[in-house]
Amino acid sequence: MLTSVKQCFGIENLKNPYYTFAAHFGIHVTEVCVCRGGYTCLLMAKFTSGKATSLSALTFHIKFGNKTRSTSRWSFKFIINEKEKCKDKTPFLILLIATTAAEIQHRSSIRKTWGNEAVVPGVEIVRLFMLGIESKGSNEVLWRESEQYHDIIQQDFLDTYHNLTLKTLMGMKWVASYCSGASFVLKTDSDVFVNTIYLIEKLLGPLSPPPQNYFTGCLMKGHKPIRNKNSKWYVSEEEYPGDKYHPFCSGTGYIFSGDLASKIVSASVTIKYIHLEDVYVGLCLNAKGIQIVPPPSPSLFNIYKVPFSPCRYNSIITSHHTGTYEHVLYWETLCN
Repeated sequence: MLTSVKQCFGIENLKNPYYTFAAHFGIHVTEVCVCRGGYTCLLMAKFTSGKATSLSALTFHIKFGNKTRSTSRWSFKFIINEKEKCKDKTPFLILLIATTAAEIQHRSSIRKTWGNEAVVPGVEIVRLFMLGIESKGSNEVLWRESEQYHDIIQQDFLDTYHNLTLKTLMGMKWVASYCSGASFVLKTDSDVFVNTIYLIEKLLGPLSPPPQNYFTGCLMKGHKPIRNKNSKWYVSEEEYPGDKYHPFCSGTGYIFSGDLASKIVSASVTIKYIHLEDVYVGLCLNAKGIQIVPPPSPSLFNIYKVPFSPCRYNSIITSHHTGTYEHVLYWETLCN
């Protein structure tokens, strides 16, 4: 990156837009450089706590001239990785669970319940929690947790809502790099209850042999970009000029065949970054000509919280907004 720098200048000015943007994420920027082609690069940054960080974590939110860069322009490094997770096995299902460092109890309850890798006897399951880095605090607690459970992957982007797409792509890249032979992958969030038994035995098991180019979940069609700047789902016309998004599946829980991980990563090389990770994955699928498969029943994947009853939860795959205690209570009730 240094070879492309044309001019640098300090921004120790609170009115400077780059300074203001970085400060919002708890980062102090000391220098901005203008690179070839008119792009603006943040070259020097550090956390306000004094800890150094990867500079690339900032760049996705900066508009470069009249362009928004694709994710391929910046690379992120693994701070915590599990390269050997699939060394001696080819899993039937990988669970990619988006979480944050503070959600220790969520991860604990998921390990004991629907995320248990031995939940279905004879079926190989791999569980991975996906995280970025925090703007404050130490990574030591997470390191200890990783050493105990070996189910955490983390890259050096800031763990913010606007970087959820980076978190999902990290999981996709991990699958493509270290476990490409997996039959299926589930991407979900830590506040989602997943009936993994129903998922494996009723939805995925009958798909024999495992299909290629398979993608399903709570199908969202005809959704329009929200242009209200006060909305968390706001997307500017510069980021996405279209009137409607391509079909996508809610990021609360979607399933895809293992071969799609590398294809989605490949598509991200040319697709402009937007922070709505589920919409972004839909854009990547469209770029590759992949058609989303509607689920057998629209009630299987739920973007809202389903009122609990054993009968109801025995015939769904996901329910959103589930607390730590509820993960355990619901699971134990279903299994007894």
